Amino acid sequence: MLAPQRRTGPGDPLEVVTMGRIGVDLYPAQTGVPLPEVASFNKYLGGSPANVAVAAARYGRRAAIVTKVGDDPFGTYVRAALAAFGVDDRFVGTDPDNPTPITFCEVFPPDDFPLYFYRHPKAPDLNVTAAELDAGAVAAAQVFWATVTGLCAEPSRAATLAALEASRPCPHTVLDLDWRPMFWDSPAEAGPWIRRALAFADVAVGNLDEVEVAVGVRDPREAAKRLRGLGVRLAVVKQGPKGVLAVDDSGEVELPPAPVEVVNGLGAGDAFGGALVDGLLAGLPLETVIARANAAGAIVAGRLACSAAMPTAAEVDAKLREAADAR
Repeated sequence: MLAPQRRTGPGDPLEVVTMGRIGVDLYPAQTGVPLPEVASFNKYLGGSPANVAVAAARYGRRAAIVTKVGDDPFGTYVRAALAAFGVDDRFVGTDPDNPTPITFCEVFPPDDFPLYFYRHPKAPDLNVTAAELDAGAVAAAQVFWATVTGLCAEPSRAATLAALEASRPCPHTVLDLDWRPMFWDSPAEAGPWIRRALAFADVAVGNLDEVEVAVGVRDPREAAKRLRGLGVRLAVVKQGPKGVLAVDDSGEVELPPAPVEVVNGLGAGDAFGGALVDGLLAGLPLETVIARANAAGAIVAGRLACSAAMPTAAEVDAKLREAADAR
């Protein structure tokens, strides 16, 4: 693991607080092989909000996650991994009744990475309650990052909405549209809850499938327009091979993806999120923020792991130079 480079001391306020899904990723050591034929696996910290917190810590940001794990060895591993990555675990609770989730994947580059979630009988992160929140810590953060998955079940739904409301003083409240159909009965069920959460967000991030569930359209510009119509200041629509569209009060930026030979695309979105957070905190111009986020996503897409693959600022700079030289 790369050591985080801190810009803040242990007593300083948190810069980034994420909330939601966490667990253990078991990724095949053999790529291009169906899961029944895989001989061995590599173990990593997983879960999108956990990965975003790790990515932010890579840039020296003081980050924490609000979530729960099981009272089991995998829960112990998750806490140790967070600490090793420099992510504060003070808001990680323990669910005595449910095991820490495990996620398996298959790796078929360049664009097929099936996921198999083992979150039964219920994932501990979905049992975070509003009463357990440290609303003061959320309000004091510079960035609060929540995901749509946290809205899929109670009591996490009420807790996520409460945290979003508590985040109003934050300069940046981000809703990751993070649509996972296996966690919901239907898009029609999810849509109203997503739009309710968007009322508290000033940044929304999602791919074409996710914005369609949120606002009913796949056209990137119309989706961004609708997201901004719901009160979002910055709408970021990821379009896969067509790149990323970002729209805020200053106008729009559309950039192609950074070139990469894909090994595993699963962590690219979380790396994008971590770089987005860092860019927002740094007050960088929108085009620079998106270019750095694209570069971070490409770096992780070229690596097998997710959390352990999150890049440093120096690696992002090097990727940007590489992309510029290739043009």
